[in-house]
Amino acid sequence: MRVPAPRITACTIGAAALLLLTGCSSEKNADDLKTIEPATAAVSPAGATPTGAVQNLGRPIDAITFDPTSNTTALLTDGNSKLFTLNATPDGGGTPREIPIDGVAAQMTSAPEGRLLLPMNGRVQIVDLKAGGVSSSVTVDGDARSAVFLPDGKLAVGLANGQIQIVDPTGSVSETISGLASVDALALTKGDLSALDRRQTSLTQIDLDDADLGLALRAGEGATQLITDEHGRILVTDTAGNELLVFTTDPLIMRQRYPVANAPYGIAYDERTDLVWVTLTASNKVVGYDISTGIPVEKVRYDTVRQPNSVAVDTAAGTLVVGSAVGDGLQTIPLAAG
Repeated sequence: MRVPAPRITACTIGAAALLLLTGCSSEKNADDLKTIEPATAAVSPAGATPTGAVQNLGRPIDAITFDPTSNTTALLTDGNSKLFTLNATPDGGGTPREIPIDGVAAQMTSAPEGRLLLPMNGRVQIVDLKAGGVSSSVTVDGDARSAVFLPDGKLAVGLANGQIQIVDPTGSVSETISGLASVDALALTKGDLSALDRRQTSLTQIDLDDADLGLALRAGEGATQLITDEHGRILVTDTAGNELLVFTTDPLIMRQRYPVANAPYGIAYDERTDLVWVTLTASNKVVGYDISTGIPVEKVRYDTVRQPNSVAVDTAAGTLVVGSAVGDGLQTIPLAAG
């Protein structure tokens, strides 16, 4: 049975302080699991004047990611049905270029060698930004919600039904791992694969050798977004519980659990400054945290566009990029180099 981890504020947590949970793909069905309604961003009120520059794109922005290989900012818009790319500048300029996509993407993640992964129903579209947006697709059996390339070149794909399919370069499914309610985000840290399940608000390690679920931990009261950093940490926004969660793997341990008010949702990492940026959707803010000491320390906060559901760091231009999910524009904030 999966049970909540102890609620501890602003501290470092060792393995003995957590309840480690195991799962077995052959013994569990997603329909039998106790689940919650997945958390969502708060509905933002009208806010103050945004910091920096705002570019009016005339459309809502659902997701943002920055690809350092091609120095390109990618935007998912219009209900995740359209993909735009632009080379942003410190003053917020740049002309968006539309790249055709084959359906409605569940999300967008950056992959090595200048690629974007767009999981959608029945396939994962792979966009090669270095090649100017050339696309290919990998077919999967189900509604894909997340995807990540593994070190051996295979693609791990998370499905809405709680399965993870391992797809080899030829397109064949070599393994299917079951037991979760949904696989909404995947993280690869130092060769370890972990899955975020929003319906169980949990983080689970995936045992690729045995094609099974490994250790699992509760991820707050309603986890929504996940990223990794250069230190091998997994950073999760607990939107319903108003917390920032920090995990490491091998074994899976929750290292930090810190209160962040006003429905934290979007999250990004700046490797230049080692800051984690979190958007607060209930107050139209974005906050930069230093988590290097074991306790997150707020370093700076800015007013954002209304409904700041997505954020990314453009390391080429040295800017923070925030997207409004209600069409109020793409915000660019100059950042110090660190």
